[in-house]
Amino acid sequence: MQVHTNLALLPKFNNAVITTGTFDGIHIAHQEIIHRVIRCAKELNGESVLITFHPHPQFILNDKPGTIQLISTLTEKIELLKPLGIDHLVIVPFSHEFAKLTAHDYILNFLVHYFHPIAIIIGYNHRFGFQRLGDVTLLKQYGITNHFTVIEIEKQLEDQIAISSTRIRKTLLSGHPEEACNLLGRNYSFKGKVITGRQLGRTIGFPTANIQPEDPNQLIPAVGVYSVYITIQNTQYKGMMNIGVRPTIDNSNNLVIEVHVFDFNETIYDLTVEVFIQNFVRPEQKFNSKNELIEQLQADKKKVLSLLIES
Repeated sequence: MQVHTNLALLPKFNNAVITTGTFDGIHIAHQEIIHRVIRCAKELNGESVLITFHPHPQFILNDKPGTIQLISTLTEKIELLKPLGIDHLVIVPFSHEFAKLTAHDYILNFLVHYFHPIAIIIGYNHRFGFQRLGDVTLLKQYGITNHFTVIEIEKQLEDQIAISSTRIRKTLLSGHPEEACNLLGRNYSFKGKVITGRQLGRTIGFPTANIQPEDPNQLIPAVGVYSVYITIQNTQYKGMMNIGVRPTIDNSNNLVIEVHVFDFNETIYDLTVEVFIQNFVRPEQKFNSKNELIEQLQADKKKVLSLLIES
């Protein structure tokens, strides 16, 4: 897969079959679109081209902080796309100026001018252009005079609810990583650096790796205890993760992400690790004493290990 970040330096595509979108998470509905693009390109003896935007358009269009949390960072998106077999990934800088393109200009001065597509494949609810006034009907009208066909992907359903990045965010933020896994086609994960914490876990027999996400806009799931796998220097370990404020042993209201890694006692400060979330185990709670907390953590560990064996 060739990755392009400068529109002015794009190659001349041969019979380009294109699709566009933010593709946050590369979930199973996204994958269906991508597979269709690849199949169509092969049928037309052309090249498959996926066009995405960075930063996420909502960071530009909505000036409220925390407007959206990313399921996949740009780096993760590239990693997820590589094995799918797309020929070209084009990352378009999204700006206020780009957002002001009318649907007409978006089609002619962006899609046609830079890509000269022979076919455009889009999701069932795809909208584009200023105020999202462009739709599949308009795109088909321009296709007649600009010699491209438009293929609309039918709605992908899971439990009779449309699969979307928004739905996946809701499942993670409400403590349902198992449902998110079904929609993503994989366990949700995030990368982060191991930072120095207060080392309170050591005092109760459960040392933890405190993790600072690589991207401040990365989605962090609901507060609580989870069963996880964690990859450290290309080796995967079992563990249990707590996301919360540690009300029993810490008076701070700062949210922390900490993973107790089973059968592991190495120093890993400043290393980048990846956490794969399996199951939500329980909400975070405050205990009356450290002994009560230790008893609960021991019970949590037993439950987490049984869940990871089942997975």
